[in-house]
Amino acid sequence: MKRLGVMTSGGDAPGMNAAIRAVTRRALSLGIEVYGINYGYAGLVAGDIFKMERSDVGDIINRGGTMLYSARYPEFAQKEGQLKGIEQLNKFGIEALVVIGGDGSYHGALRLTEHGYNAVGLPGTIDNDIPYTDYTIGFDTAVNTVVESIDKIRDTAASHERTFVIEVMGRGAGDIALWAGVAGGADEIIVPEKEFNIEKIAQNIQDLRARGKKHTIIVLAEGVMHADEFMEQLEQYGDFDARGTVLGHVQRGGSPSAKDRVLASKMGAYAVDLLNEGHGGIAIGTENNKLTYHGMLDLFDSKHKPDLSLYDINKSLAK
Repeated sequence: MKRLGVMTSGGDAPGMNAAIRAVTRRALSLGIEVYGINYGYAGLVAGDIFKMERSDVGDIINRGGTMLYSARYPEFAQKEGQLKGIEQLNKFGIEALVVIGGDGSYHGALRLTEHGYNAVGLPGTIDNDIPYTDYTIGFDTAVNTVVESIDKIRDTAASHERTFVIEVMGRGAGDIALWAGVAGGADEIIVPEKEFNIEKIAQNIQDLRARGKKHTIIVLAEGVMHADEFMEQLEQYGDFDARGTVLGHVQRGGSPSAKDRVLASKMGAYAVDLLNEGHGGIAIGTENNKLTYHGMLDLFDSKHKPDLSLYDINKSLAK
């Protein structure tokens, strides 16, 4: 392999820049030229591609977001879009590709491999919803951001004796809510993977107040419902002086944590090594603190399983 491409796709995540840096410098150390592709698959099709040197990735390991930008490009699911992307790969002499992103990004990488261009996927998403990896790049930073927000909201919740419903990201997975809820000492955690009973939650709040705790923190994953809808249901069972806070895209930003920087660096270097050995159509993960890889088709046939023991632990600790 003489030339390698790297791109980020889908939603941005803290640590993507650390992964880009690792891919670039590992490849250059092996004598492989590196080409950055701006704006994901949209940039690939448009030919927004440039040669990268070591200096291009200097001082980016601490930066959030992605220096290669990102965009969603559903047209790449069609063969016509894929062939246009391959035309650009041929034009620049790029023989293999590292794609940093989530599930949708992996589908595009698999299509390229089927067309003869080996691609490796790195799990870059704050949702931690990719199968066969304990952690995704950006998850740890996002959880820390949410916990910091919970800590601050608790101050005003206690001062005004209110119930706060804090909505966090996680459309199909409750990992952010689970981890941040436990770390933030939430009284209730609501996630897509667990059914909940609004009447029982209301009764629990009343029981906590009867024991002297006059404020409540509820962490709600967006995949369940919106915070406003949750509060409307809650108010049917009493006046809890509830307020909602939607953290939104602040969860995607910020300087990546040390854990995300190390994880991204390890995965980025590993991706280059695997491509240099001729592997393609695979996704990298970390399982039991060890780097692993699986075929992308295996990922599409599987579903991420959150650590629901955290839910049970929080139930006992919040009483």
